[in-house]
Amino acid sequence: MSISKGKLVIVGAGKVGDAVLNSVLQMNLLDDIVVVNRNKDKALGEVLDASHTTAFAYSSNASIRVGDYSDCADAHMIVITAGPSIQPGNHDRNTLLLQNIEVCDSVMASITRYTKEAIIIIISNPLDILTYHFQKKYDYPVNRIFGTGTLLDTARFNKMLGDLCHVDAKNVVGFVLGEHGATSFIPWNTVNIVGVPFNELASKFGLAKPIDKDQLLRDTKIVGPHIVDLKGYTSSGVSLAACRIIGAIVRNEHCIVPVSTVMRGQYGCDDVAMSLPCVLSENGIDRVLELPLDDEGMRDFRISHDHLRELLNQI
Repeated sequence: MSISKGKLVIVGAGKVGDAVLNSVLQMNLLDDIVVVNRNKDKALGEVLDASHTTAFAYSSNASIRVGDYSDCADAHMIVITAGPSIQPGNHDRNTLLLQNIEVCDSVMASITRYTKEAIIIIISNPLDILTYHFQKKYDYPVNRIFGTGTLLDTARFNKMLGDLCHVDAKNVVGFVLGEHGATSFIPWNTVNIVGVPFNELASKFGLAKPIDKDQLLRDTKIVGPHIVDLKGYTSSGVSLAACRIIGAIVRNEHCIVPVSTVMRGQYGCDDVAMSLPCVLSENGIDRVLELPLDDEGMRDFRISHDHLRELLNQI
């Protein structure tokens, strides 16, 4: 069956799935959305609520409905949000590993009965482990299955650095890479604001003191768990991260964003999935870029790689 361009299936109707659904509608990205959830009443409630927004001028008249896994057969994209998320007081995504492996294994088995052509975007955690495990287990095309990864971490970092320099975060060029978790890292030698390198930002932007890069990285890592402690979950940021990816695919943008992908020889590795800058198009990942990491960046890369490999050894 041929792909229906612009058709999205959202698996999971929890807080994140609901946020993705509403963000996609508000950004007018798609006109055919199907929600699949074990509890169909919950899915129907979300669909009905979201469908009423299409009557307003800011939202397109999209088709939104409850479906099942057979709807994946001609889907262009599938977003997986199923399974439990981290809770207040428990900030380690990897504690979800065994439970979400089981949940998402059922999801992937159901999806692959109908397609290996759709682009699968994983949000469920720990997403680097899930991305690698299911790409390998189901022999899914490696360019068509990836996770939102450190895209949200990157947005948080860009916002924080932009605020420090009193500029719009969209003028910051800098990636958080590696694990979507404790061992994520920033290749500082590649960070800049409109071409001004990181180590010159304080002088060029008139800051009272140099930027503490270690503190900035710590703040980037802890802000997500802090949000969970404050409101019980995160949803707004990750839903827009998913929409950034969805929009890039729908518009065939060939933009560069950090997403979690199974490595194919980058930096000499092919045994984990982690976030690296990727070129996204209507086909998924067209290309994975290897940034010129300095010695510090390579050390941090290796720490993240070895940690993810250790987690994979558990399964």
